[in-house]
Amino acid sequence: MVQVVVTGMGAVTPIGNTVGEMWTNIRTGRHGFGTATKVNPEDYRTSLAAEVKNFDPKKVMGRREAKRMDLFAQYAVAAADEAFRMSSFEINDDNAFDIGVIVGSGSGGYISMEDNVIRLNERGPNKVEPLFHIKTPVNMAAAGIAIHFGMKGDSMSISSACASGSHSIGEAFLKIKSGQLTACLAGGAEGTLSDSTYSGFSVLKAMSSQTDPDLASRPFDKDRDGFIPGEGSGILMLESLESAQARGAKIYAEITGYGATTDAHHVTAPLPDGRAAGTAMKKAMKMGGITAEDISYINAHGTSTPANDSSETKAIKYALGDSAYKTPVSSTKSYTGHMFGAAGSTEAIVSIEAMRHNFVPPTLNLKNPDPECDLDYVPLKGREGKLEYVLSNSMGFGGHNSSLLFKRWSE
Repeated sequence: MVQVVVTGMGAVTPIGNTVGEMWTNIRTGRHGFGTATKVNPEDYRTSLAAEVKNFDPKKVMGRREAKRMDLFAQYAVAAADEAFRMSSFEINDDNAFDIGVIVGSGSGGYISMEDNVIRLNERGPNKVEPLFHIKTPVNMAAAGIAIHFGMKGDSMSISSACASGSHSIGEAFLKIKSGQLTACLAGGAEGTLSDSTYSGFSVLKAMSSQTDPDLASRPFDKDRDGFIPGEGSGILMLESLESAQARGAKIYAEITGYGATTDAHHVTAPLPDGRAAGTAMKKAMKMGGITAEDISYINAHGTSTPANDSSETKAIKYALGDSAYKTPVSSTKSYTGHMFGAAGSTEAIVSIEAMRHNFVPPTLNLKNPDPECDLDYVPLKGREGKLEYVLSNSMGFGGHNSSLLFKRWSE
């Protein structure tokens, strides 16, 4: 049976543009919220954003390469560069077709799409960018990574809204486990802090109206009123254990389970009883050969929306039974906001770092717990403790659910 391990991780997030910087800010309780600068904050219900700061694509790619990419793809290549360098993997003619890329996005090149539609409307059909249809498709993050490194195995994108990054990791895991690939860069990317995003979610009333950055995202709190949009990318380097050991690679964690389900209920609202999301968790645990009692921590989807948080609470109870009340659960969207298609993969990295450092991240801003969210949501302050198995949950519009199971790696 092929075992799959993590040999590299990369992150571009509102709380740091490397994994190390991101984790330091989680340990010290520093969130990434502030007044939005990419839209006029006075125009919308939500004036805040969780923006990536001080990002320079030229640190990892040439000017020509960067110019051919939308921002979401630039984020993806930058995160992949960190993950690939961390893995110390070397691509050559003998292994290039055994290395893949599966990187998803909820929206793809939204900013380029918006800019060019405005240009089309204002200046006419012959004035759009020649690269319009190169920069906007969801698949261009995966394509950009493959071209950047010369990976010639499977290269594709999964777009399942806010579960995109998690699904991409899960499907890469299955491809390695089945022997179709030796290794794969997998995750998600999003760069959609635009007027289209803000206007759409504003009229949907899915975003918070909170104006205080220190109270912006409040998962599982009684006073929560929506999410704060974020952006960035999280990428993992997954590899067969045999390959990693043969080249003496450092192993950060093992991925042992993956579950995916669909609510088949509503385009935006989750299934109220949480059974579908809970079944995804059960599938991941079954695949990993463990029981609910073995779970040390759950990194929740936890969007800070009324419907999601109460539904996920029910899902965890459905999946873990009585053990749900003894298992620490937290949402690190209270740090990063909702990174949409990049959320699941970034939170997978947080889950791995939590195991490596024996630290359960807190749910920030959880000051007035919702009686319907009655699990141990680790309010305000993190905890030390050895973690053996961690579940990372993701759920997306359309009813897409994904759960990843990671195991502490010990030689």
